[in-house]
Amino acid sequence: MTIGEVARRAGLQASAIRYYEKIGLLPKTQRIGGQRRYDTGVLNYLEVIDVAKRAGFRMDEIRHLFHGFGKGTPAFRRWQLLAQRKITEMDDLIARAKKMKRLLEKADRCKCLGLEDCGKAFLDKRSTANLSTGWKRSATSSIGKVRSKN
Repeated sequence: MTIGEVARRAGLQASAIRYYEKIGLLPKTQRIGGQRRYDTGVLNYLEVIDVAKRAGFRMDEIRHLFHGFGKGTPAFRRWQLLAQRKITEMDDLIARAKKMKRLLEKADRCKCLGLEDCGKAFLDKRSTANLSTGWKRSATSSIGKVRSKN
């Protein structure tokens, strides 16, 4: 198949296929008259790349899926190891997104007239929360990311 036919069948731009080949995700292909000619098996590789991208894998992680294991490592084991890492990453992302949503919901209920008033309210709430948990802001932290125990 020509690169155009592969692109059409895979629903990609030819430039994406050239890029995947360049970074080593696709096997090198033969050229006939200077044009790339692909075996139909390339569509399987492109589908794996597509599934990995839709699952949130970055290009370096997809490259690891293809080339980061010993030759004898079966595909299911590769997916398991990478999926476990990605699931942990997604759990952390979900927890962060939930915290962001709670903050946005609080901001949506704001009745302050000035941002200085908001800052005072935020500081008051942080101080109350920190006192109840036994934690306080470190003197070295201006935004409360570094905390020290009382």
